[in-house]
Amino acid sequence: MKLGIEIGGTKLQLGVGHGDGTEFVALERRDVDLSRGGEGIRQQICAVGRSLIEQHEIERIGIGFGGPVFGSRGIVQKSHQVTGWDNFPLVTWCEEELGRPTRLGNDCDCAALAEAKFGAGRGMRTVFYITVGTGIGGGLVIDGQVHGTDRPAAAEIGHLRLSRKPGPDVEGVAAGPAITIALQRLLSEMRPSDPEQVAQRDLLNRCHGDPMGLTTKLIGAAAADGNLLAKRVYGEAAQSLGWAISQMITLIAPDIVVIGGGVSLVGDEIFFQPLRAAVDQYSFGPLRGATNIVPASLGESVVVQGALALARG
Repeated sequence: MKLGIEIGGTKLQLGVGHGDGTEFVALERRDVDLSRGGEGIRQQICAVGRSLIEQHEIERIGIGFGGPVFGSRGIVQKSHQVTGWDNFPLVTWCEEELGRPTRLGNDCDCAALAEAKFGAGRGMRTVFYITVGTGIGGGLVIDGQVHGTDRPAAAEIGHLRLSRKPGPDVEGVAAGPAITIALQRLLSEMRPSDPEQVAQRDLLNRCHGDPMGLTTKLIGAAAADGNLLAKRVYGEAAQSLGWAISQMITLIAPDIVVIGGGVSLVGDEIFFQPLRAAVDQYSFGPLRGATNIVPASLGESVVVQGALALARG
């Protein structure tokens, strides 16, 4: 039996399983208290992890960490959300505290591994996974192995630059917060004579008259209901992400691109159709249409599934 641990900026999940894609034997979730930093999370891991190890015959541990890691060295580089993780030797700490051999990966890499082995990319030789949420991350799995675990970073598609000139990267225009900011700016620039007043009123009703109350979730719901302004900002985000995916396909030519994360959950018409169209628009001719682009299938437990697979080896 294996223990998979997901360490995020808002949640901590620990799951027990075989690491073969079958159902969890046990799954525990805890909220992260940012005021307690990394030390608070480590205390939670000790409490819950020791209990799970006592209840189940845990042989190995895998960890998916929400931030850059040196996976082959077992070291967390840092967390962008939680203090107390800079250059932290997480594998050594875990082996000392929980007494089991441990492997470490980035959370997106773990999600990529799970989707490649058990999810939407199952049976494919090369799988590129993208998560589109608060940020945009990527992971590349080749022949069932995560690429780049010995490098400071790999497959970071969200940090491709859109221009040689100073400006945002793909994450800065296509992630959830960027979509929200783009729509807030659009609303602030509208004039009474603009033809999309119905869409504007609909959005303002959804946020009780305060554009700063808009969230990506509200915008996604509005887009799914046909709101033209919401669909416009989603379409613009899809254009930029589609450009990035086309560049990646030109270099790697993966068999499949699997996309998860909250921004992608608005469905095919709002997100995937314009995204695929943008990829086709920018793709290198011989590779146009050669890579399927599909939704992720494993849900919010995907990182824990990947951590279990990492532990399994």
